[in-house]
Amino acid sequence: MAAFEKKNSTSVPISTILFDLDNTLIETRKGDSLACRKLSEELTQQYAIPQDLSSKITTSYLKQFRKCPDNPKYSLDVWRKLLWSKALGDNYSYLTKAVYERWLHMRYHYLALPVDTVSMLFQLRKKYLLGIITNGPSNAQWEKVQKLSLNQYFDLILVSGDLPWEKPEPRIFKEACQCLRVTPIECIMVGDKLETDILGGIEAGLAGTVWIPTTEKPRLCAGDPKPDVTIKHVTDIMTVLNRGPGAPELEDTSSNSSDGS
Repeated sequence: MAAFEKKNSTSVPISTILFDLDNTLIETRKGDSLACRKLSEELTQQYAIPQDLSSKITTSYLKQFRKCPDNPKYSLDVWRKLLWSKALGDNYSYLTKAVYERWLHMRYHYLALPVDTVSMLFQLRKKYLLGIITNGPSNAQWEKVQKLSLNQYFDLILVSGDLPWEKPEPRIFKEACQCLRVTPIECIMVGDKLETDILGGIEAGLAGTVWIPTTEKPRLCAGDPKPDVTIKHVTDIMTVLNRGPGAPELEDTSSNSSDGS
């Protein structure tokens, strides 16, 4: 943990790992894309909707869903059915209920934690406190937590929709520390967004930040928050935490302002 030790000058051991949720612990964008792609195929196979129209329907839904995953005027189910009805159009809106239920099933099939991630969490929890800090609407984020049974792996889950702050506001990180009864210098933050996860972790005074870029060849530009370490997949955090003389080298980006890959 050399990158963290440089910042943790008091030699307080790392006790807590804080994770982002979407596109860090779960591959939300990829999973949602896969679910809609599969559903497009089923619309053609089961309902004889032309392939190009099926693709247009699911693409339209996904675009609107990502733009507004939750509308406080409606329940999650009602809001999503409205989006599906609009995407299906007058000719196919009668399929709304069936399509929504199928999409929801496939969504959580593709968002399920991989076996290696589950194994990592069980291993980490033997030694560390684990927390999630996620930005997003309360109902939408808690649905993910519940359907993916995430409570069993974590000591704390904070959703910005329940709080006065969201990442990168340092207060949400400090709230996590207070709830877990730890100090910021004992914690590291793992996430995919420089502007929220990494910047927030830095400004909150955490011992270190770990970046998981969502692109194959990410680059850090001038002025970007600089993570201490960059990894390709969340399970690589095990290598970061267990670094020793024989451990594989990972990218230490604490002094690298160009290439974050």
